[in-house]
Amino acid sequence: MIFHIFSIIFESIILIYSIALFSVYFALSILSGKELLKFFFSEKITNYDAILSSPFAPTITIIAPAYNESETIVENIRALLSLYYPNFEIIIVNDGSDDDTMVKISEAYDLEKVPYVIDYKIHCNEILDIYKSRKKAFNNLTIINKLNGGKADALNAGINMAKGDYFIAIDVDSIIDPYALQKMILPFLTTSKARVIAAGGVIRIANSCKIKDGQLIEINIPDEFLPRCQVVEYNRAFLLGRLAWSRLDGLLLISGALGIFDKEIAIASGGYLVTTVGEDMEIVVRMRKYMAERNEKYRVVYVPEPLCWTESPSSLKVLGVQRNRWTRGSIDTIFMHKDIFFNPKYGFMGMVSHPYWVFFEWLAPIIEALGILYFILIALFGHPNWPFFSMTLFFVYFFAISFSTYAILFDHLIFHRYTKKRMIFKLLITSWIEPFFYHPLVTYWALRGNWDYFVRNKKSWGKMPRRGFTEKGKGKGAAKP
Repeated sequence: MIFHIFSIIFESIILIYSIALFSVYFALSILSGKELLKFFFSEKITNYDAILSSPFAPTITIIAPAYNESETIVENIRALLSLYYPNFEIIIVNDGSDDDTMVKISEAYDLEKVPYVIDYKIHCNEILDIYKSRKKAFNNLTIINKLNGGKADALNAGINMAKGDYFIAIDVDSIIDPYALQKMILPFLTTSKARVIAAGGVIRIANSCKIKDGQLIEINIPDEFLPRCQVVEYNRAFLLGRLAWSRLDGLLLISGALGIFDKEIAIASGGYLVTTVGEDMEIVVRMRKYMAERNEKYRVVYVPEPLCWTESPSSLKVLGVQRNRWTRGSIDTIFMHKDIFFNPKYGFMGMVSHPYWVFFEWLAPIIEALGILYFILIALFGHPNWPFFSMTLFFVYFFAISFSTYAILFDHLIFHRYTKKRMIFKLLITSWIEPFFYHPLVTYWALRGNWDYFVRNKKSWGKMPRRGFTEKGKGKGAAKP
């Protein structure tokens, strides 16, 4: 009798939670679709050339931390130097590399040490040397050589040296669209009712694409299954998730691969936190709290156009390390800023965004695992409710593939990056089989992330080996801790 009552209560909770989760996703997808159409038509009348030709375009500092990047560092810097923007500087932060990264940069760009005085507005590990190129063509390139402190510490060092009013934080091995700067800065120049403090762009998967001299030559669908699943996953997250949260003014996360920030607010907020593995999410939340606590109107926005391409993990081991870290970073930020939770003082962020991350990002894999465990137990020792199980499974699968298909087709109609029909067909097939093979792995890695956070108290990033890019889109075997 007690078990029967427990079963009814538990199944009701699972059903209500599932309906709530999918209702939120459905609402976000509809709102994202409307925003994508709005963006599509506004792009036709936006004059980016006015930014290129304007002497009043704000200065942007690009900060790219580099650790043991000797295989591709020269080409990556060359790609950054070729960006189309009238007023920008590039700061490469060599974060204590123990390979020949500095030697490669010095030889390619004819570096020399220069005298410097640094105002440590935010804390970072000791800066050893500053280098500039002897060649006038590279006068906007600065190289910082510092003691190793991790990505967040390297970004703080770059912020301390930055001259621009805004800074862009990127992964040095990412491939940035040549027009990215003028598109990323646009919201800061056109939003008048509130101060834009940060903006993010779409991240795409570059596996199997053709790369030459740090430039994207040909876009392809990844040949391997895991990266192809991540293409589908990124489409959902960026086009049908973050775009809607941006419209609702509830965006809490900007990808560490490409984000632009108001330097004044970032410094006032304390810069990047070096004690968390989720520094990209944490700094956005802290900047938002800083503005909310001062009752200043602000926005964190999202640029829906694909502006950055990055290599995704292609092995189960590396992908697991990445997702474990993402989970631990999210939990860290949630609990570090737990005072936001259902706090009307922080407006929409406190009443909706933060609770959403708690209930539907952090707890979702845990509740899903409990549901699976419950069904296994009642299948072994009780009488499973087959109609309930079948209905729930069908509902979840149907919604998942509909959501993915919607994202793929909308991306194709608006941006048309994947030009061949077979590419779209491969993505659709991947989205239909992904729930059976890829999603269970993501759930497992999220559970491991929870275990490592709460039980093992794990704080490290973990090793993230990368293959690197070649002209044919194949791996080089280069590794990046």
